[in-house]
Amino acid sequence: MATTTPKAGLFSAANLMNLLLVFVPVAMLMEWYFHSSPTALFVVACLGIIPLAGLMGHATEEIAERVGEGVGGLLNATFGNAAELIIAIVALRAGLFDLVKASITGSIIGNVLLVFGLSALVGGVKYETQRFNRTAASLGSTLLVLSAVGLVVPAIFHQLVGNTAAAAERNLSTEIAVVLMLTYIASLFFTLKTHRHLYMGDASTDAEPAHAPSKPLGRSIGMLVLATIGVAVMAEFLVGAATETAEVLGWSEVFVGVIVVAIIGNAAEHSTAIIMAAKNKMDGAINIAVGSSIQVALFVAPLLVFLSYFIAPQPMDLIFTPLEVLAVGLCVGVMAFCSNDGESHWMEGVQLLAVYVILGIAFYFLPAAASTTGAGAH
Repeated sequence: MATTTPKAGLFSAANLMNLLLVFVPVAMLMEWYFHSSPTALFVVACLGIIPLAGLMGHATEEIAERVGEGVGGLLNATFGNAAELIIAIVALRAGLFDLVKASITGSIIGNVLLVFGLSALVGGVKYETQRFNRTAASLGSTLLVLSAVGLVVPAIFHQLVGNTAAAAERNLSTEIAVVLMLTYIASLFFTLKTHRHLYMGDASTDAEPAHAPSKPLGRSIGMLVLATIGVAVMAEFLVGAATETAEVLGWSEVFVGVIVVAIIGNAAEHSTAIIMAAKNKMDGAINIAVGSSIQVALFVAPLLVFLSYFIAPQPMDLIFTPLEVLAVGLCVGVMAFCSNDGESHWMEGVQLLAVYVILGIAFYFLPAAASTTGAGAH
């Protein structure tokens, strides 16, 4: 390539989506000044999240080009989950334990089935076969199995003892949360220190033009931080309006958490993973999808258990509904099969999306009584 193509301006034809940033201050005015209806605020907050997620994905991609796809994917998962963590903390303070747990479940299955499914589909349409590091993907699948164990054991324990051992259930959940957190810390050491080369992806082999000027790393980080703050604020508005909007639309609390809140809270990962897959960077896409699910299961969920002792009306446990446990188990199994050969194609993406849609339909028709665990409210 002999010439450099200048990058389009922020509000040029190539970046018309950034015009949706106007909905960010509009949502703030609707929430803080006009006190608009929940449904209207819900729609506007959704529109405000779209460009912020795009900016976050662009900033993360620039950071990944400088420090490697593995670290870039980890940064995206960390900052992307910050919005979801804020949403969960707000719900936790209000004592909405089932909504918090449903958002955890939805984030795990959404990142693996929806995000990676869309990534495999979009990338597979352009490239017949896309390859990724089997060792790194296998470790991610194993950590997802651990997250499933962390959900299954408290649920089985609850079925065995019923509502007669509330204190024991809380202690069990807290101690499992400690194990999950310690495992997450160990996985960070593995990812960023001892086996960092497994998560570098294609960063060292991409044929980027040598003359293409790279933006200062500080600028990219600043954009990522500001976009994350914006996503967090918009997501908080959205969740506040989602409950009343769900009542109008006839949705259950668990459906709101598993599908709506999870998709919105992970909008940044959605865009970034798909962008990377479209550029044949499947290591980055799978690191984002699986890495975010792992972080939610091994870091966000335990952290919320710990925080519940200080900010919630009462401590939260890790007892999930049977359908949530089944959904995570199926998600882990499907991911293990898809990552076993170290390559993906568009049909795998279709299959992952099909599983997600089937689970979404099941959660939609789940009766309100069956969607309540009673956990955290003994």
